[in-house]
Amino acid sequence: MPVSIGVFLPTSGPHHIGGAEIRAAARAAEDAGLESLWATDHLIASQPMLDSTVALTTAAAVTDRINIGFGAMLVALRPVAWAAKQVATLQQLSGNRVLLGIGTGNPAHGDIGWRAAGVPFAERGLRTDRALTHLPALISGDPAPLADDLHPVLSPPSPVPPILIAGNSSRARARAAAHGDAWMPIDPAPADLPALLTDLKTRAAQHNRPTPTITVVAPTLPADPRAAADHLAAYESAGVTRVILSPTTEGGRTDYAYAAALRAAQ
Repeated sequence: MPVSIGVFLPTSGPHHIGGAEIRAAARAAEDAGLESLWATDHLIASQPMLDSTVALTTAAAVTDRINIGFGAMLVALRPVAWAAKQVATLQQLSGNRVLLGIGTGNPAHGDIGWRAAGVPFAERGLRTDRALTHLPALISGDPAPLADDLHPVLSPPSPVPPILIAGNSSRARARAAAHGDAWMPIDPAPADLPALLTDLKTRAAQHNRPTPTITVVAPTLPADPRAAADHLAAYESAGVTRVILSPTTEGGRTDYAYAAALRAAQ
């Protein structure tokens, strides 16, 4: 199977972004035959950004087939019950098309969003690990312990979406092995992936879990779709199952036209 191709929604930038832009982008991506749509998730980033859950819900409402992905949700910024409720609701409204990327945040954005949310930046990894122990049960509608005397059912039963753990670090691979269905690094070198996949397999075996698949966020593919297709082939040979194209400075339909041409060139 060729590597699946996903794209990001145009949810950030200094310009105005309205519902019309999100709806048009979602339809364009689905019409192009792409596999998935993604939204980044920051409270405060280096430029203004729409809320990921609302943007993905808007995209889901005007599409029927394409998967809807968090790339990646910062669960440590939210009470885990709220995060689970948001994901379960989107899973139900989209017809079970959610891909739940989870990360601890890009340090390039600093700690300003964490301070704004009143959450310790230094505890983001620990809070993420704790959230991952409860999220599947809370999303699926099972009672899950949030406190000694609190075992809530948050929403009607919903299939737990695939969980993708974002990050390039050894800690991210450990988190993916323990909790994830996939590992989602940014721009790894194809030549490095076999060793990283072996490490991931070893870590997963320690938890008696299957080896997570690999989804790559790829910001540096060549501009020529035919040349980029060779890079996708290298990723495929290294065990990658999905590539998410990062938005360009032009953004919007330009990205989706490129993605469609890349898909055709595979």
